[in-house]
Amino acid sequence: MRKKNLLTAIDIGTEKIALLTAQLDPTVTDQLQVVGVSVIPSQGIKKSQIVDLEKVIASLTQALDAAERMAGSNISSAFVSIAGAQIDSLNSKGVVAVASPKQEIMSDDVTRVIEAARAVSIPPGKEILHIIPRDFAVDSQHGIKDPTGMTGIRLESEAHIVTATSTSLKNLSKCLNDVGIIVDGFVFSGLAAAKSSLTETEKELGVALVDIGAGTTSVTVYVESSLAASFTLPVGARHITQDIALGCRLSLEAAEKVKTELSNHPPETVVPQAGESKEGLKKRREKENELNLKTLGIDEGVETLTKKTIIEGIMVPRMKEIFTLLVKELRERKLLNEIPAGTVLTGGGAETVAITEIAKRTLNLPSRIGRPISLKGVTHDLNGPEFSTVVGTLLYGQEQGTHLNTTGGFKLPELNFKLKLNLGGITSQIQKFIKSLLP
Repeated sequence: MRKKNLLTAIDIGTEKIALLTAQLDPTVTDQLQVVGVSVIPSQGIKKSQIVDLEKVIASLTQALDAAERMAGSNISSAFVSIAGAQIDSLNSKGVVAVASPKQEIMSDDVTRVIEAARAVSIPPGKEILHIIPRDFAVDSQHGIKDPTGMTGIRLESEAHIVTATSTSLKNLSKCLNDVGIIVDGFVFSGLAAAKSSLTETEKELGVALVDIGAGTTSVTVYVESSLAASFTLPVGARHITQDIALGCRLSLEAAEKVKTELSNHPPETVVPQAGESKEGLKKRREKENELNLKTLGIDEGVETLTKKTIIEGIMVPRMKEIFTLLVKELRERKLLNEIPAGTVLTGGGAETVAITEIAKRTLNLPSRIGRPISLKGVTHDLNGPEFSTVVGTLLYGQEQGTHLNTTGGFKLPELNFKLKLNLGGITSQIQKFIKSLLP
């Protein structure tokens, strides 16, 4: 069975692969209704980059099968998020003369000026992922968001350009083609997370969206509602887990349980009770500060740990490192004083204990946890910050995919790069088509 008007988003992360598929709700214009969800552990990914093609393909196949069973429909195409050190960005300017004899700016003029801004030197091995206009100027009048219909002679545009390495895009598209998925478009994970987690007020004031994944941290900065910077920090939540494993002599699986337990149940402040002795208060504080590993199902030779020691001695220094690197990048880009709305933390790492307080102290700016906007349909488990990217990728696909094709995928008016289906991808598509005809 095949449902029409399907839109699918895939977030391939270091720790998990999240897949959402939705269809347009016929009762509400442009309203998406989620019909399929799958979240499985990812394999073959390290620091948001593919290190083992076969393992990635196996993980994608598992995620795809689960989502198709829930949706009751074949999935043939998807928008896919991408992150990691392969992402870079720059701002570029373009200038054109208005073509109309009446000097009225038309949509063609806007297209030409954006293309002019695109004409920049891109390092070898890089491809343009996004070209996002920041603002326009008409005859030196700056700050114009949409110049269409205005009168002028000279049209200028400043655009934000996001690039990715060609090899990363090709390897990722190969994995998807091999499981029968045509890539409708790639989207930078930080941009996707911002789309689902930021408010328009925050963008207007100036804000940094910090998407803390397992292997890396994606950052997008908005100033006066325009995208000013996109970059990736080489540290993520898994580094905190590794620190706990090394410091407490535990396996990575046990360290992850410890981190999750401390984040879900942080130590509470124990206050003296009426008539309580100092010895009684001390014992209660020691008990509150004690973490019994057996209650977590951990049996690795260590029975108890001290919560305060783990948090303040191991976890906090690594979280400070993330925000210290963020401050350095913002300062180098002269953006630290341009984000009075502070930081919005999202991604799985945003649920780490005390992380908003550390962000506030390090940047001396406000900070909050960013959660994705609510969608209709099968979404009861999608309100956590770890799903901001996949929900944002779905919203990005809805925004970009204005022309539905007959297979349920979306055709973009123009892609910034061309993807070629390999033989494996074509074979998978043929197999899926044959299966859809069977009873």
